[in-house]
Amino acid sequence: MDESRHMSNNSFRMMTLIHDNPLRRVLDKPVKTLRAAGIRPGQQVLEVGCGPGFFTIPAAKIVGDGGFLYAIDLQPLALKAVNRKLRKAGLDNVRVTIADAASTGLPAESIDLAFLFGVIHALPLETVVPEIHRVLKSGGVLAVQTFSGRSLEGVTEGGLFAFAGKEGKVARFQKN
Repeated sequence: MDESRHMSNNSFRMMTLIHDNPLRRVLDKPVKTLRAAGIRPGQQVLEVGCGPGFFTIPAAKIVGDGGFLYAIDLQPLALKAVNRKLRKAGLDNVRVTIADAASTGLPAESIDLAFLFGVIHALPLETVVPEIHRVLKSGGVLAVQTFSGRSLEGVTEGGLFAFAGKEGKVARFQKN
């Protein structure tokens, strides 16, 4: 795990204040964003950089009892925050793990959809994209929220993914 990308506890607490602010849910509707990504009931989904769970809880509700969500982050406080929210919501279809996006520990071809929301600016795409490709099933989708301003060319370089469309701020890429 690359500890140099580990967010400090104080930075994480500041981010949590922003993510947990009810106004954020009005301005950045998580269910709408997740639907744009293509998340559906019954899917096996990977969330890279779950943070305090802004998208985690709604994603778990969308995939439902027939699906499963793997939420990963490098910040130990993220696990505590998300697990607390999962217990409060009564959700048990999520596994929250400390993991690097370049080495998820997930089996090959086990995921229907992976999403990178609000984290692409902090990821080394040259190592993350091959790992996402490895864990996605044939025809699987990588969804990226694009507000960061970072070019998404790194996702399609090397031919692992092809651009599959964009809805709002969410770009979708299909596994080649």
